[in-house]
Amino acid sequence: MNAYRSPQADLRFVIHEVLAAADTLAALPAHAQTGADLIDAVLEESARFCDQVIAPLYQGGDAGCTFRDGEVSAPAGFREAFRAFAEGGWSGITAPEGEGGQGLPYVLDGAFKEMINGANVAWGTFPLLGHGAIESLRHYGEDWQKAAFLQPLVEGRWTGTMCLTEPHCGTDLGLLKTRAEPLGDGRYAISGQKIFITAGEHDFTPNIVHLVLARLPDAPPGVKGISLFVVPKFKVGRDGAMGGRNAVRCGSIEHKMGLHGSATCVMNFDEAEGWLLGPPNKGLAAMFLMMNSARLAVGIQGLGLIERAWQNALAYARDRLQMRAPAGPAYPDKPADPLIVHPDIRRMLLTCRAFAEGGRVLSLYAWLKADVAAHASDAAERAAAETVVGFLTPICKGLLTEAAVECAYHAQQVYGGHGYIAEWGMEQIARDARITTIYEGTTQIQALDLIGRKTLLADGAGLKAVLAEIGAFCRMEADNPALADLLSALTDRADQWARLTRTIAGQAAGDPAAAPAAAFDYLFYSGYVMLAWCWAQRVAAAERSDRGESFKRAQREVAAFYFARILPRADYHAACIEAGPAPLMALADDEVGAGA
Repeated sequence: MNAYRSPQADLRFVIHEVLAAADTLAALPAHAQTGADLIDAVLEESARFCDQVIAPLYQGGDAGCTFRDGEVSAPAGFREAFRAFAEGGWSGITAPEGEGGQGLPYVLDGAFKEMINGANVAWGTFPLLGHGAIESLRHYGEDWQKAAFLQPLVEGRWTGTMCLTEPHCGTDLGLLKTRAEPLGDGRYAISGQKIFITAGEHDFTPNIVHLVLARLPDAPPGVKGISLFVVPKFKVGRDGAMGGRNAVRCGSIEHKMGLHGSATCVMNFDEAEGWLLGPPNKGLAAMFLMMNSARLAVGIQGLGLIERAWQNALAYARDRLQMRAPAGPAYPDKPADPLIVHPDIRRMLLTCRAFAEGGRVLSLYAWLKADVAAHASDAAERAAAETVVGFLTPICKGLLTEAAVECAYHAQQVYGGHGYIAEWGMEQIARDARITTIYEGTTQIQALDLIGRKTLLADGAGLKAVLAEIGAFCRMEADNPALADLLSALTDRADQWARLTRTIAGQAAGDPAAAPAAAFDYLFYSGYVMLAWCWAQRVAAAERSDRGESFKRAQREVAAFYFARILPRADYHAACIEAGPAPLMALADDEVGAGA
């Protein structure tokens, strides 16, 4: 009883009219031929796959994967859907044609990923990490490794994983214990245990390529002694031929709160044959290339779940009759009015819509910047775009996944008691959304990354670039009457964003706890201002368009709702930042629970 339909119309609006993506792509040699017609054709075909092939499997997939004797079977229909995905060329949507891919821009991949995750987020985890594995191999692999591994991954004949976490070691990778012993012929024997490995074992493809962090015998301690290895499920030689079974096995699958259709595996490496990827003791650089891609993709998981939750809550609110509107019967021909007439139902629905449609602009803006970073002719332009992508990554991941949890619960609440019952599917969305704030770096890790590496250590380069774009937008639209109130508020918030950054920098100069104490609030302040800009852009694009007045009015009013009801949350986060670390750190460790 839970449905999803790809938001093609809004995706086209954002890509063509808000972001003018075709103009940006036309200036990139690799994508100069990616015009509006091709974009629309890709959106239509990818939406057909999501709506017709994987969306019908969503609720059934909640029955979960099965584990027996080291083998994992995915839910019914998942393997066949993956076969259709690979045969359609979707696995290599952004990979160069020379590698067997389609060579399409990242912004289209971002749109496709949103539709995948709205249709079936659990199914979407199986191809999720393949892209990152491809990027790491492309940038760090030896020529024979690229020849052996890239094309099977690009074509979806094999899948990839990312093996970081160990039972004692999550975020602090300096503690990892997995060992890599050289065998003297370029091969290494990898031994150790990795946990929480997404799609670590499954029945989709004959081989799975694990990228594994491990230590060489002479490695220095901590993160400076970590290397990255390619460890396939079935051995692969230098000639690319697949050999016998490798000594890597799935020991179990996790029993989780949600995302049951995704295989989350404990992987045991018992002197498994592997190959060094990149220089010794430099594994984190290659892994972060993979991880940053995955973090943007997880942000889009949140966006897809917001859209699914919103679609179902809206349909239910229109249909379910409960009580009368505050001013009297809105539908006197019915025994009661539909839920949608009630103000607090509107609050929850509009919150979902504001995050879905504003978040769509934010995420696709980041993916379009990734296209510029990868393909612009000018090196300085590539570097500037890469800085913005790096700055936006923790914002997209942190804000959109936390918003997914909020919106899933709002949507569930719209259903009342029925939202708690499995057959309606809303509690599944709520359970599935929860993991997105945790894996690929928790919200707290995203916050530390944003305030630390991406802002203070970078002298605010990403923030300055974004603020410059916001300022240019406000000047360009200064005479637009539809934006007058929005631009005033946006300008004030942008100025405050810069001031708060300086405040944190000043606090951090005298107290090492200051930046970490402000990190969470800085992430959300940044996210709310970014969404304000996204909504102002939506209104500006709508006013320029030839769409009907109903569409334009809806954009103006949802933007007004966002600025009046959601953006003020930034005041709370600003107050927390200005309070400094003292309210958090005043108690000694043993006093935090004193008297409890």
